[in-house]
Amino acid sequence: VLARLRSPLSLAEVESEILRRVRALLRELDGHHPSCQSHRGMLRWTLHKKIDQNPSASCVLVRILVKELERAERGDLRHYIVPLLHTLMYTWIQAPCIPDELCARVYDFCKRLLTLPKPFCTIGLDYASRLQLERAAPGTLYQRMVISEQSLPSAPFPYQEKIFIFADPELLPEAICNALVSDTEAAQVSQSPRGCMSCVVTHALQAALGDTCDTHGLRARLQALSPGDVEHWFQEVVAAVEAAGSAGGSDRGQHTARLQRIYQGLLGSLPAGNAPREGLQGTPLPNPTISFHLWTEDEQLWKELVLFLRPLSQSCEPDCLGQELEPVELQEGLAGCACCEQSRFSVLSTDSGIERDLPAQEEPCAPCAADTERSRLHRKGGIKKKLSPLESVALLQAGKPPGRPGVPPEPPAPLRRLHTARVLLLGDDRVLGRLAQAFHSLRKREARRAFLTPRLNLQFYHIPVVPGQAQPAAAADQAGPEELCEVAAFLGRADPWYQSNINTLGHVIPKLASMPSRALVADLFLTDVIAYYARMGTQPVCFQVHSVKLLFQDPAQEPAEDVFLTELLAQVQDSPSHRELSTTKRKTALDGPGIDLTVTYRKVVLSDRQKELALSLRSTGLLMKAIPANEAQELGCLSVTVTQITRSSNLAGRSFSAVANGFKTRNITVRSPEQRPFTVQLDKDSRRTYRDVISLEVSPCLEPSYCLQKSRTVKCSPRETEDVGLVKYLPKSLLLPINTFAGVIP
Repeated sequence: VLARLRSPLSLAEVESEILRRVRALLRELDGHHPSCQSHRGMLRWTLHKKIDQNPSASCVLVRILVKELERAERGDLRHYIVPLLHTLMYTWIQAPCIPDELCARVYDFCKRLLTLPKPFCTIGLDYASRLQLERAAPGTLYQRMVISEQSLPSAPFPYQEKIFIFADPELLPEAICNALVSDTEAAQVSQSPRGCMSCVVTHALQAALGDTCDTHGLRARLQALSPGDVEHWFQEVVAAVEAAGSAGGSDRGQHTARLQRIYQGLLGSLPAGNAPREGLQGTPLPNPTISFHLWTEDEQLWKELVLFLRPLSQSCEPDCLGQELEPVELQEGLAGCACCEQSRFSVLSTDSGIERDLPAQEEPCAPCAADTERSRLHRKGGIKKKLSPLESVALLQAGKPPGRPGVPPEPPAPLRRLHTARVLLLGDDRVLGRLAQAFHSLRKREARRAFLTPRLNLQFYHIPVVPGQAQPAAAADQAGPEELCEVAAFLGRADPWYQSNINTLGHVIPKLASMPSRALVADLFLTDVIAYYARMGTQPVCFQVHSVKLLFQDPAQEPAEDVFLTELLAQVQDSPSHRELSTTKRKTALDGPGIDLTVTYRKVVLSDRQKELALSLRSTGLLMKAIPANEAQELGCLSVTVTQITRSSNLAGRSFSAVANGFKTRNITVRSPEQRPFTVQLDKDSRRTYRDVISLEVSPCLEPSYCLQKSRTVKCSPRETEDVGLVKYLPKSLLLPINTFAGVIP
């Protein structure tokens, strides 16, 4: 069998099979879906699984993908480029060994992408940088991915990543939630830190030594070693690969010789050149660290991110302002921003505040005199003075208070974002509405005191799920499955690879969750697709978050402020009392159904100049949509549809008809002159419904850090109306980024 697989005919058959699968992928991108609809979204997965079963075919797949990329470049088939390039790079990371000739061809192609517009130039630059690193030190991409995803100890590369899956239990069936919980747990049980370290060692040595590496003997040797010895050789390999990567491949031979010494030290008497000729053996890529969370609390996202940066099992470390936080305090006080609010306390000072009045201390020894004198002059635990706006911004950026006069400033240690949190939202537009709320709350916390921002790289992902049956919370929602997934539909139109691999999961996940043999299929498919999306989906699509201010019929009720992402629906509210009901009936008989509304808005024109308009009309409701219905419309613009009631008289008497009036705006105010109430529902979620509303004001939500700095600037310079100073360089609008594979392809 092995002889047949190595024969030229067998290689030709393998190449023909792989080419057929690649062409099927391209036909799906053109809209020619496979005859069996159940195969949609699985073509890419089955292709990579084919390579996992036959690792020696990885070079064949890379060669075919390079040819298809060059053909797409010649034929100006740009919608092929990003899917083919992602498929190539994902294969490359896991490939045992790639010839230098193929490396050069792919690298040259990525450099040519720099002449194209976004997102092609962005993706081309990213992959060209990665390829340059991989050519200098083969196996670097695989090594760094495993180290970061598994949080393995590594001083040369101290980065960590984690995937957080959030699902609303009131919007998804219990079967889907239970299936995903068991899938993510099963994916983590099958692997250990020792096994992941062994994978890194095996892949790095095989990538550098090629087919002269005895992969089978190496795996057996690593399996026989103790965990401490495995970690020792892991650290040796990581140091060697990272050193070669930082050197830029100036001496590739020296790097290979160093790994040969490590290889010989592992296997002992068997040198690298005497390995049995068993062909290239692939090293599986371990599943990333995935945690599944049922979203039951409003502050749950923030809590999980804080715990990711500072686990409860970790020893206390100084926070961003030099204060320490106990693990118990973090656990009990997360709901109140443990790293911020819990440590904000004041101590009453009983001295005069003059340094010479401080009590005398014992004379310290000579080596400690300078340090003791410096610490004596620093007041501890006193009330802090109010910082100026410039000092506050410096404090937020550097994470340390400004220096004192007369004391030489210590160079601040730059904060590095060593952690990456990939938050994946599972559900429809309603769960994304909750994400917009949580993101706005998080940004407000960070504006007051930056803790996550300088340390954490936060990225959002979305997989639409259309449940087969309505849930109790969704029973009152009238929107259909397609209307509940408008964000995913827009992402699919903007990025065909997202449409092919992610949007198709909306109907697949409920089916897999209900399969009797789900453990045989779902554990492989769902986990692999989620990992692929999180690893390769690096291009964000930014959605404008809108804020809404609501006034209520009861003057004693406080006005409300909220945010929404997809839509706002306002409808006439039924009158509760008999007196109001009779008045409403008489009014309806004269003027028709609905209520009188005054609508003031800024019309969007082609010149982007603001044009104020005002309308007085009778209406039964209005709908504001923030997600464009097609590619020609612009993100960040509201499409407003007002249902206007018109009256006409004829021989049969008075009649009324409903007419839909539409316009586009970014700012709009709606109020009821007669104080007649109406209801407001946000993001298609019946749980986010406000009643007895008489006025609403919608505008683009501003970035909280911009608002805070703007208010401080106004206090210092009340006459300044335009953005000056640091405010000019801060983002003004709050945008929610959701990652896809290509972003928005023009």
